[in-house]
This record gives sequence, C-alpha cells and structure tokens, in this order.
Amino acid sequence: MTPKKIAAFAIGPIGAALLSVISLPIVTWLFSQEDVGRLAMMQVTLGFSILLFGLGLDQAYVREFHEAEDKPALLKQTVLPGFSLLIVTLLILLSLGGTLSDWLFGIPETHLSVLVVVALLASYISRFLSLVLRMNERGLAYSMSQLLPKLLLLLIIGSYAITGVDKNLTMLVLANVAAISFVCVIYAWNTREEWYRSLRGKLDFVRLKGMLKFALPLIPGSLAYWGLTAVDKVFLRTYASFEELGIYSVSVSFAAAASILQSVFSTVWAPTVYKWASTGRGLDNINKVSRYILALVVLGFSIAGLMSWVVTIFLPNDYSAVQWIVVSCIGFPLLYTLSETTVMGIGITKRSSFSMAASALAFCVNLVGNWLLIPRFGASGAAVSTCISFLVFFVLRTEFSIYVWRPIPRTLLYTYTGIVVAGASIFTLWGELLGIWMSVFWLFVLGSCFWVFRREVLEVLRLILGYKRKFSTGPSA
Repeated sequence: MTPKKIAAFAIGPIGAALLSVISLPIVTWLFSQEDVGRLAMMQVTLGFSILLFGLGLDQAYVREFHEAEDKPALLKQTVLPGFSLLIVTLLILLSLGGTLSDWLFGIPETHLSVLVVVALLASYISRFLSLVLRMNERGLAYSMSQLLPKLLLLLIIGSYAITGVDKNLTMLVLANVAAISFVCVIYAWNTREEWYRSLRGKLDFVRLKGMLKFALPLIPGSLAYWGLTAVDKVFLRTYASFEELGIYSVSVSFAAAASILQSVFSTVWAPTVYKWASTGRGLDNINKVSRYILALVVLGFSIAGLMSWVVTIFLPNDYSAVQWIVVSCIGFPLLYTLSETTVMGIGITKRSSFSMAASALAFCVNLVGNWLLIPRFGASGAAVSTCISFLVFFVLRTEFSIYVWRPIPRTLLYTYTGIVVAGASIFTLWGELLGIWMSVFWLFVLGSCFWVFRREVLEVLRLILGYKRKFSTGPSA
C-alpha cells in the first residue's frame, strides 16, 4: 500500500474522531445523562450483532478475496447466511412490540424497537460493503463513507438546538439511526456495481461450507474481544444507573480521540511487517517501533493526566467526573496499539488461537473487575477495570508472541505500562482527593519519558528539522 493510499484511508478515522469530539459536547448539553447512557446500550448492541450475525464470514471474505475469481459471488456468499438469520431474529423481536426497547433502554416503546431494528440492518450491511471498498483499496471512498455520516449527525443535532424540538430519547436515537442509515446508503452507492452483480451470482454451497468451517471458530475469539470492550457498559446498565452509563460513555468518546493513533498505525503496521517477514529483512525494526509507540503511550497518559480538566470547559456540571475517568479510558486505544507492535509473532506464525486466548483471558479479568468495582465506584470502576484488562491483554499478546516466535526486550515495556496504568487507576478513583500530588506524578512520568526516550526524541526532531530545511530552501537549481 502506497503512502498516498494510506493517507486516503487515514482521512476517515481522523476526521470522524474530530467530528465526534465536536458533536459530543452538544449532545451532553441537549440531552439528559440517562438518554446518553441509553444510547450507549444501542451502540453496544450494534457491535454485538455484527459479530454474532456476521458468523465470521466478514473475515472469510477478506481471506478469500484475492483468490476468488468471481468476487461479487463471494460477496453474496458471505453476506446472505448472516443476513437471513438476522432478518428472522428481528422479525421475532418486532412481533414482541417494545420488548427490544425495554431490554436496551428500560422503556417499552414499539417505535424505539423499530428504530433499533433499522440500525441493526443498516450496520450489518455497511460492515460488508465497507470491506468491498477496503479490499479494492478505494481509500478515499471509504473515508468519505465514515466522514459524511458524522457530519450529518452533527447537522441533525445542531438543528435540534436551533429549532427547539423536544430533547428526548426518541429524537436522540432517531438522529443516530439516520446517520447509520446514511452510512449504508453511501456504501451502497460506492459499491453499487459489486453488490448489483452479486445479486445475480450463484451460491456455491461447497465453498460456503468451507468458508464457514474457517469462520465459525473465529466467533468465540471475536465475541471475547467484544466483551473485553463492551462488558463494562453492560455491567453499568445492570449494577449502576443510566446516569453513570452516560458519564462513562462520554468519557469513552473523548478517549476515542486516542484511537486515531490506533487506526492510522494499524493500517500501516501489519502490511509492513508481513512484507518484512516475506523478504526476511527489516524485522529488527519491530523493537525500534515498539519503543516509539511506548513513548507515545507514556506521553498520551501523561498529557491526559495533566490536561483532563480541559474537558469540563465543554461539558455541563453533571459531567465533572469525566475529567477523572477519561484518563483510564484512553488505556484501551493506547495499550491496544502498543500490543500491535509486540503481537506480530502470532500473525507471522499463523497461531491465531493464541490471540483468541489473550482476548478470552483479558475478558475474564474484565468480568471480575467490573463485578468488584462497579457496585462501589460506578463509572470510575468500569474505566479502571477496562484499563487494567487491556494491560493484561497487552502482556498476554506479548508473551504468547514470544512463545511462538522469538524473544523481544520487554522490561521497559512492562515497567512503563505498569506505572501509567497504576497512575491512571489511582487518578480515576481518588484523583479528586489527591489533587496536586497527581499532577506531580504525571509531571515526573512525563519528564522521565523525555529522558528515557531522548534518542527517539532527537531522531524525531532531526527528521522535522530536515523536512523544514528542505521545504524552506526549495529545490536546488
């Protein structure tokens, strides 16, 4: 993948994250904490349904794409089984009236159930159509399909503020369903040739059986990872309140800004490493890249700890706890990104069962952590439990990769990640009481980061100065 194509794919995640940060404060001012929390339950359900009803065939589509002669037929074979199962399930749920809405929102309203069903269908279809764009390396179309719905959601929420319509759950869900449906429409338009041809394609049941044999064993691992990232919201719904869930979902949304690093890095990293592995050259760079990402992780935690108070400027007073919770919430994207640099041995040796084991074990840790912490600390407990779980996830992926491939230096990795996760957990649970001492802690961690990684800092500065000098002098005569 060329740098130009990488940049095209990166526009979407970066732009979508920025638009989300802009729209989020508006939502908190217009809608109640309970409704923001209820919306989080719908988002959890959407993620779960894609994993469950996709039957792992989305990954089978990626695996078979380059080998398939009839790619539209491949699309039909991977979409149809899960889609049929999803339709049957949704018809049953609709026949129960407001039951689905009651499960998610605690409000048994039929119209809310219908809106959720529309979102489930649109999300499922969008998942597969997005893969068509990705596999055909149509980065700009893929990015626009992510950006435009976020812009639409911002416009709808903005119109609510201007027109003075009722700020209730129905209007909030409607805005999000409209954006999700718009995603589906854009994907359908950008892939119209592929899916139209797929309608006329023949089903190869022998091949479908082979793909299911590959895909179905992936579901437990995918569900374990989903649980690792979503079980905190389920526990908050069960053991706390929608208000706590609303505070937590806002904290997670702010922390999602750190996922820009995850999205861009993941797009570039895996293809590069597999290319190194195929040629047998460049693999020594993995340790070097790990140090750079570790430095960014420590820097991210430190800056978040020192500057988290800034979020309170944009949020209502009811969300003051977000400034403490958000620091633990960034553990998910940052530690996941770091684990991507150390887990490559599992991918290179094709021992995917170890990756699934890491997800399952970390999920179990998160289950126990949420069960212990949420009844006492609410949203803060959920954030700490998930942050610690991703530290376990990172360690397990690293150790499993070493076991199946080769050793890597990890003393510094474990020391610094342990320090920042411990600091983030204390900051989230007791930061308000400790006050200035937490600022001293984060300043110390930040200073040590610049000292320990001074070589990397100097290399980055030389690179920046080199580019600056090159563009300031212009092309030589």
